[in-house]
Amino acid sequence: MNNITLTPRLKLIADRIEENAYLADIGTDHAHLPIYLMEKGKIKSAIASDIRIGPLERAKQNIKKYGFESKISIRLGAGLEKVKPNECDTISIAGMGGETIAEILNQAKWTNSKDYTLLLQPMTMISYLRKWLWQNGYEIKNESVCKEEHRHYVVMTAIGGNNKKDIPLYECCISNALLKAYGVKDYLQAQIKKESVALEGLKQAKNADIERLNEQQLIVDTLKQGLEEIS
Repeated sequence: MNNITLTPRLKLIADRIEENAYLADIGTDHAHLPIYLMEKGKIKSAIASDIRIGPLERAKQNIKKYGFESKISIRLGAGLEKVKPNECDTISIAGMGGETIAEILNQAKWTNSKDYTLLLQPMTMISYLRKWLWQNGYEIKNESVCKEEHRHYVVMTAIGGNNKKDIPLYECCISNALLKAYGVKDYLQAQIKKESVALEGLKQAKNADIERLNEQQLIVDTLKQGLEEIS
């Protein structure tokens, strides 16, 4: 039987999980992350949760195949609704939009504590998620980046129970933690290219929204400033 192989973005999460963690993997899909961590002997137990019956059934089959039925439990539900605060100390949420991740955390306010480590991998709206985290007293301790096929991904390590900070959205396209990440230069260059194309599109549009145009210019400028800081 072959060992589980993770995609680069899931491997990034796995590498950030501390030894002997009690994991809740939200949006687990096929349960590859908790199975991989169990194979490595890195975690004590895991909850594999998903809102969809199909993927959860495949997760159940995989867990049985690798012999971890007593270590990984299956939960059908949205977000953290089927996870109790005393069942985990580490929470991974991957493959969802930043707004969805923020809503999941907002519905489980017990996560806003120094007792829990959050590993978050937003597919979209990364700036929105950073802003929400800071606004609600979560600290972003670390950010890691990787490239999977033609796309860059970011994984945030966050902990709650901190001071709330209200930061303009355009400033949230980077963070001090992001600028320390390995491979961040390529990531920032890709983001600058993407956001510059969006900026030019706004400039060319008839009856352009000036406020939106100015905001987009600030995003591009902030990304370029971040790139200058690490160059």
